[in-house]
Parts: sequence; C-alpha cells; structure tokens
Amino acid sequence: MEGSIRFPHLGIVLPHVIQSVSIGGFEIKCYGMVLAAAMVTGLLLVMQAARRTGQSEDDYFDLGMIAILVSVACARLYYVLFTWDYYQDHLLEILNLREGGLAIYGGVIGGFITVLAFCKIRKIKYRKVLDTAVLGLIWGQALGRWGNFFNREAFGGYTDGLFAMQLPVTDVRAHEVTQEMWDHLSEIGGTSFIQVHPTFLYESLWNLGVFLILLTVTFRLKKRYDGMVFLLYLLLYGIGRAWIEGLRTDQLLIPGTSWPVSQIFSILLALFSGICLLTHAARKKGGKAQGRRFQKGQRK
Repeated sequence: MEGSIRFPHLGIVLPHVIQSVSIGGFEIKCYGMVLAAAMVTGLLLVMQAARRTGQSEDDYFDLGMIAILVSVACARLYYVLFTWDYYQDHLLEILNLREGGLAIYGGVIGGFITVLAFCKIRKIKYRKVLDTAVLGLIWGQALGRWGNFFNREAFGGYTDGLFAMQLPVTDVRAHEVTQEMWDHLSEIGGTSFIQVHPTFLYESLWNLGVFLILLTVTFRLKKRYDGMVFLLYLLLYGIGRAWIEGLRTDQLLIPGTSWPVSQIFSILLALFSGICLLTHAARKKGGKAQGRRFQKGQRK
C-alpha cells in the first residue's frame, strides 16, 4: 500500500498517488508541475485584474516574468539559510528544487523587492501594483500547497480529528516523524501509516478564503485606498499561517532557538498590517469629524 494516502474519518482512500511522471525517459515531479500551474494561473489572473482596473496588462506580464524568477530564487535561499546545518555539507543539493524546499516568505520578500524596483523604473504607483499582484500571489499559494500533497510533506503532528491524514512511513522524511506519530502507528495491509494533520490542506483552504475576501474588496469595495488589499493579505495570511505553522513538524527554526521563523514572521506581519489598517481608519474617521466641526462653525 505504499504510495497511498488515506483520510480514514472521511472515508477517502487514494490507493496510488504518484509523485512524478516520466516523459521521454525524463522524470518530472508533480510538485514542480503544481507550482508551475500555480505561477501561470496566478499571472493570468493578475493580468485580468489589471485589465479590469484600467492598468496595463503588459506591465504586469513583464513584472510577472521577473518576479517569478526572483521569488523562486529567494524562496530557495530562505529555505537553505534556515537549514544550513544540512546544506553546508551538501552544497550541490542547493540547486535541486525537485524534492521541494521552497519557503513562501522568501518568495514574498523577493516579490516585494521586485515590485518596488520595477515600479521605480517604470514610474508606476507601487501600492496599486502590490494590491493587484497580491491576488495572483494568494491564488498561487492556495494552489501551490497541493505540491506538498504529492511530495508527502508540510504535514502536522499526530491527530485523530476529522481531517486526519494517513501516510506510509516509508513515503515521508524520517526526521519529520515525531515520537507521538510512532506511538500511534497504524498497520494496514502490512504497511505502517502515520496519522497527521494535513496542514497543506488547512493552508490551501485558508488561502482560498483569503483570496475570495481580497477579490471582493478589490472589485466590490468602493472606498478602497491603494495598499489596502496588500495590507489585508499580510493580516489575513499572517493570522492563518501563524496558527498552521505551529502544527507542522518541518518548521524552519531561528538559529540557536526553538522558535519557528515563519510563525514569528507571520505574527509580526499580522501585527504590522493590523496597526497600519487601524491607523488609516482612525485618521479617516478623525478627518471626517474635523470636517463636520468645520462645517458647523461655518454655519454659525
């Protein structure tokens, strides 16, 4: 039963989930295909959003091509930096992306820097670009998490909850299997299964919800200011990721500590964006109150 993925409490059994396909003798990982689909559909979505908001689709195509390359490189760099204890002895594996090893926050940082540089060169308002580009980003994150599903990675600790997922021990990385998982092994058809939180699924669904909220704000909210959608992304994604990261067994830790770097980063970004949103709302409310007092003074 190796290669199978089970959701016992939902009655779902996937008997043979492939990890790659072979084309002309060349093996292509499903992980890479999912990420490619996420990037392409995300870019197409951003270009459509740009057209509907009166912006140049060509600008976003050019930006997307650059941002994808920079973001992938930065996502890999972020991952390698926080797992340097391993990669310092396996330098050639730094370039091997087929087995995973991309940290989304590295990609977000790389994409953000790319947007700032691109907008400065093209003389475009960067806040408006961030608002538009982030729609493709969060969509790509929602879809891209399914690459972890095919790779049997980015799962959480042991659970017996409704969405519990069972994976053959032989299909996962040994260092991600906790003692609690060993204590609750299930033997099915002669195969040993661990039972875990499908955190990839949690995050994919959370990101899809964030995407729908940002889409609604972008096209339905009339009193929207430049930068608002991006701040909402940081707030909402940060809240969800902070919770989900705490469940995972493959956390990247701040060197010399037991603190998950992505969880800390998520909390800080959520706090920062929340403060920015509240500050802007307070200023707007204060400005309206001052305007009403001024009008009353004029009438007197």
